[in-house]
Amino acid sequence: METAFRVRDLRFRYPTSSADTIKGISFDVREGEVFGLLGPSGAGKSTTQKIMVKLLEGYEGSIQYFGRDLGSLGSAFYEEIGVGFEVPVHFTKLTALENMEFFAGFYQKTADIQELMERVGLWEYRQVKVGEYSKGMKVRLNFVRAMLNRPRFLFLDEVTNGLDPKNARVIKDMIAEYRDQGGTVFLTTHLMNDVEQLCDRVAFCVDGRLVEISTPRDLKLKYGRREVKVEYRKNGVLASAVFPLDGIGFNEEFQQLLQTAEVETIHSGETSMEEIFIIVTGVELDGQAEQAD
Repeated sequence: METAFRVRDLRFRYPTSSADTIKGISFDVREGEVFGLLGPSGAGKSTTQKIMVKLLEGYEGSIQYFGRDLGSLGSAFYEEIGVGFEVPVHFTKLTALENMEFFAGFYQKTADIQELMERVGLWEYRQVKVGEYSKGMKVRLNFVRAMLNRPRFLFLDEVTNGLDPKNARVIKDMIAEYRDQGGTVFLTTHLMNDVEQLCDRVAFCVDGRLVEISTPRDLKLKYGRREVKVEYRKNGVLASAVFPLDGIGFNEEFQQLLQTAEVETIHSGETSMEEIFIIVTGVELDGQAEQAD
């Protein structure tokens, strides 16, 4: 598998700051994967993304994009990447279709605008001015914009924030389909459901440093508890019992419980990504994102 981005000892300081915002981070993004960069607000996630899309210069360290130095790449680089920032940027006095046709004009190759807008449920609203769109509609249109040039590499920041579960599912299905077709995604988000459902690997950024890089599965194994909790009813009374996962198949008490009690639920000690986020970063996640249509 080819390396899409190779970042080594990346450091960056804003001109008005007395300290580095990015403090020597290194990571690879492999072609054909969804790579998540997670961390609390102010950790350096957005700064890292802005550097990688060439919006910020003056960094130290090295960044290679498919083996080429990022700083040496010209405008052709933007033909290959799609970017969906957290805050949608559109011309509010133009219709949604006029917006997409305008942005499509910047690229040599473009996707089918109608197909994309139909998939996210916006085609029937194509002649509505974006200023009249709800927050969720703007978020979906923002994703269409990121996909306009059929990008090889996709940067997404809080891509489902503000969407109801149905529309969020549509976007996540499209991202998974894009990945399965060979596309590569760099995702920043606070929504751990997105991480669990989409990311092949994740990196945690805390105070400008990466403190952990792994797969969601390996993180759950590392931070989870090797135990099984059984909730059951016996003689009409709800009760629970916890058993060690190791040797569970030979645990006589566990076997007897399954045979004699009315089992309602069985759960392993798997830790959620939200719990892992708190453990690794030491920071509580913000409340649930605002939902919108």
